[in-house]
Amino acid sequence: MEIQNRYIPQSRPHPGETLAEKLEEMGMGPKEFALRTGKPEKTIIAILNGVSSITPEMAVQFENVTQIPANFWMNHQRSYDEYLARIKHKATIDEAVPWAKNFPIASMIKKGWLPNVQSIQEKTMEMLSFFAFANHHGWEEYYFKQQLKVNFRISLANTNEPFAISAWLRKGEMQAAELEASEYTEKKFKAALPELKTVMANHSSNFFAQLQSICLEAGVKVVYTPCISKAPINGATRWLNDTPLIQLSGRYNRNDSFWFTFFHEAGHILLHGKKDIFLEKVEYSDKDLVKEKEADEFAIKWTLSHEDEAEILNAAPFGPKEIVEFAKLLNTHPAIIVGRLQYQKLIHYSVGREFIEPVVFE
Repeated sequence: MEIQNRYIPQSRPHPGETLAEKLEEMGMGPKEFALRTGKPEKTIIAILNGVSSITPEMAVQFENVTQIPANFWMNHQRSYDEYLARIKHKATIDEAVPWAKNFPIASMIKKGWLPNVQSIQEKTMEMLSFFAFANHHGWEEYYFKQQLKVNFRISLANTNEPFAISAWLRKGEMQAAELEASEYTEKKFKAALPELKTVMANHSSNFFAQLQSICLEAGVKVVYTPCISKAPINGATRWLNDTPLIQLSGRYNRNDSFWFTFFHEAGHILLHGKKDIFLEKVEYSDKDLVKEKEADEFAIKWTLSHEDEAEILNAAPFGPKEIVEFAKLLNTHPAIIVGRLQYQKLIHYSVGREFIEPVVFE
């Protein structure tokens, strides 16, 4: 059956039409039929007029009089009720079409987040299914009006691209649901940080698998969700029930940016409460700049501390060989050193570019 047939069903007659035909065949009027079934005449007339439903109790009573099995009447009523429900659902879909058009649907289809359906009604249905909402009003209540603050505690209403950002966040939740993590404890996650720093320093071809595995053992879920059109977001941190989730996009495709973002998000987990949600490189009304600064300082500590940076600068001038030696000494990656010095405009962006590595997740 085509997807479109799910919401534009063929017409189904009310079972009252079939009952009327049967009574005419039996030469029996509504009054007599009401008497024989023990139901009020007005109830029978309402069924014959298509304004009332046949209940299971009625179906059994009708069976005795019409000699038509009760399951026939029940199935007839069920088919009609489903028809009405799908007609109503079609109206809901049509109403949600303008909402769905706000999303970067083509980008989501290209990345395999949505099936490649054709009509805008089908795309709207898939968007609602993606977010697990029956209608678009539920999406607005959740992402704009924060009706379930226990799950989503910030409003995206004032962000530049709330629709695309919500889709990116939702995809992360779906990815996280596929992962099994140990019970989270702060102690375990703190203990994992030195090992995670070593993974950063080596940045091997399977760095993300190592990162994800270590974090899962500590009770933290980490997922990679590529950026989609209109959602230029670096990362996000939030708690799903009692499990922290770090969602990373790999934006800029540089290992120094990636690792700084990861440790920034780790800082949010260890320094701030479960009630916070943090979106990186996105402006929103609930953003706490003090906490963002604290997370930055945490990331600096675990990528290249201020003391480490000062030690490097004291050795100036230095070249590629010295950068590699310092990276080994400080258990970091040369790209981290180069990226920090470039960011602070202490060296030109052309210097040390050979140390910057792409982040490849798949």
